[in-house]
Amino acid sequence: MKLNSIKRVGRSDFVNMGPIRLRQPLPTQGIDMIDPFILLHHYGPYEINEKSNPFDLGPHPHRGFEPITFLVQGEQLHRDSLGNESVVEAGDVQWTTAGRGIIHAEGPTKKFVSRGGTIEGIQLWLNLPAEKKMMQPNYQHAKYKDFRVVNSEDGNVETRIISGELNNTYGRIATQTSVNTFIIKTKAGGLESISFSNSHQSLLYLLKGKVKINGETTLELDKNQLIQFNQDGDGFTIEASSDSLLLFLSGDPFNEPVATYGPYVMNNQTELMEAMRDYQMGKMGFLPAS
Repeated sequence: MKLNSIKRVGRSDFVNMGPIRLRQPLPTQGIDMIDPFILLHHYGPYEINEKSNPFDLGPHPHRGFEPITFLVQGEQLHRDSLGNESVVEAGDVQWTTAGRGIIHAEGPTKKFVSRGGTIEGIQLWLNLPAEKKMMQPNYQHAKYKDFRVVNSEDGNVETRIISGELNNTYGRIATQTSVNTFIIKTKAGGLESISFSNSHQSLLYLLKGKVKINGETTLELDKNQLIQFNQDGDGFTIEASSDSLLLFLSGDPFNEPVATYGPYVMNNQTELMEAMRDYQMGKMGFLPAS
């Protein structure tokens, strides 16, 4: 396998989002976006209880992209204007296709807040191409136990296929474009090779632990945590120095203009204005506060 060379290595520094302090590896001053991936937030681990619960996000709209949550620890309740209501547990993935517009709310369940616990997850914004930005919205909730898994030869690396394909193993999530999303869990000393299409833009993000990529670049918590690969190979290798958890993303780039404002991702300013107007007019649906 020809290894993809490394284009950029990035940190995952903390930013303040209202009352929430979280890591934002994408975008940064050095990396605006990795087409089609627009934003990556890593929140937690945080201790949640009745006196401290900043993650109760009330109803809010989205249009033009796919907000995706990979829940690492904890328990969250999802509600949306399509009538979906589901409890997302540790290891689950909720994949919302906002399309022409959806209103959703999410936060730790009341039972989880009452008993207290740790919450941690990834919030990913995946762009939609112009031709699909006004499609019908949709919601998918896939459970941890239902994902297909690819194990390394040494048995020390487990790659959970959320969407896309690895070694003829396919993900449960249906996608609008060609997108791979893998959760990679390694034990110390684990070795694995991950292959993907060289038509894809790609990134690897470390949530915890320490690994060496392609035998040359180290990712470690609170140091460098993100790698963007060039489109010049067939994949990459992982060698784990400690028990680690990583997220791999790859997808065909759209090479289209991107205009963002708050919860909307469109192609130009006119479309953003239309999104704000349509939300105010109730065209994205309705969701009660509780």
